[in-house]
Amino acid sequence: MRTLAEINDKISHQRAVVWTTEELKARVAEVGVTQAAKQVDVITTGTFEPMESSGAIINLGHTDPPIKIRSCWLDGVLAYSGFGAVDLYLGATQMVEYRSTGEPLDGEESRERGGGHVIEDLIAGKTVQLRAIGQGTDCYPRASFETTITRDTINQFYLYNPRNLYQNFIVGVNGGDRPLYTYLGPLQPRLANAVYSNAGAISPLLNDPDLQMIGIGTRIFLGGGVGYVAWEGTQHFPLQKRLPNRTPVGPAATLALMGDAKQMNSRWVRGCYFKNYGPSLMLGVGIPLPVLQEQVVANCALQDKEIVAPVVDFSIPRRVRPTFGLVSYAQLKTGRITIEGKPVRVAPLVSLFFSNQVALELKQWIEAGTFTLTEPVAPIPMDRSFLPQDRWGSQISLD
Repeated sequence: MRTLAEINDKISHQRAVVWTTEELKARVAEVGVTQAAKQVDVITTGTFEPMESSGAIINLGHTDPPIKIRSCWLDGVLAYSGFGAVDLYLGATQMVEYRSTGEPLDGEESRERGGGHVIEDLIAGKTVQLRAIGQGTDCYPRASFETTITRDTINQFYLYNPRNLYQNFIVGVNGGDRPLYTYLGPLQPRLANAVYSNAGAISPLLNDPDLQMIGIGTRIFLGGGVGYVAWEGTQHFPLQKRLPNRTPVGPAATLALMGDAKQMNSRWVRGCYFKNYGPSLMLGVGIPLPVLQEQVVANCALQDKEIVAPVVDFSIPRRVRPTFGLVSYAQLKTGRITIEGKPVRVAPLVSLFFSNQVALELKQWIEAGTFTLTEPVAPIPMDRSFLPQDRWGSQISLD
């Protein structure tokens, strides 16, 4: 129907027709897939959800005399320093170890703030305390260093996230007799609540189930700035069992993402905390899908009632946990599902409102001609798995 070059030419002349996934689904309901495909050039997807396998690469610049950092803390949060002399990697879930006064933290207090909060503060332009211990070599003689940094005083500051954008996920419940504190938040005993974390029919990878439009090098909305798909994500599992509409019935594909954090907005990158579990990072990610053929629209036309997720019992402390079957996202979004004849209240970790706002902001960038689309330099592999089998129940244990 179109080429990417033709779409980008339209974008540069501010003539491209861009719809969010919500707008596309509503339009298809009115005129059908074929007619909608003739009208739209780009479909924007978005999500705003916890993505704990995230972190920031930071280059501090050299001190005088120079230092080769052996250990380093940012606002009391340990950053990994085992590569270049002043290169750091700050993980989103790394917990704070000491107060600004230098005193250690104990117990629950040490879990409430972590790397995600420091990343948010740096993006917001706030000052962060740095404490470094050097290795001490002939070319890097300095033994220690303390200062404050901001995003403007460091050389490089970019996110590199090993695993974002799960293509579908699980619904967590607790069939046991005591509360459980998990990466999905608190799960109350005796099936008193359920939690899900995927945006369903508006989620980026569910609108391109076989990753035909998304690949390595795809330009995306990342944290309010421009980012790129860098690689397949860790725990990438494209061989997940799928419905006839090609959507997976549990966690499937993932992506590794990267982007310049100095250009990001803390509205879309927020540190968060899960009680008795630890810190994480809420992240806004949007992916544009060029309408190169009608099938792109057909994929994006799927509704929440056509996408399902497994209900997993966290009370069984095993890698492979039992399930209570599959439930549709249409049911989840009503706020109540039924498990073994019992009504169970449901809440999302993902913000459906902000997910739509991500898609809307990306749409506005494209309409303004400030964001063009890129051709992937290589596809994301969809024919291999890190698991010894492709039985869908094996995957639901992953965090």
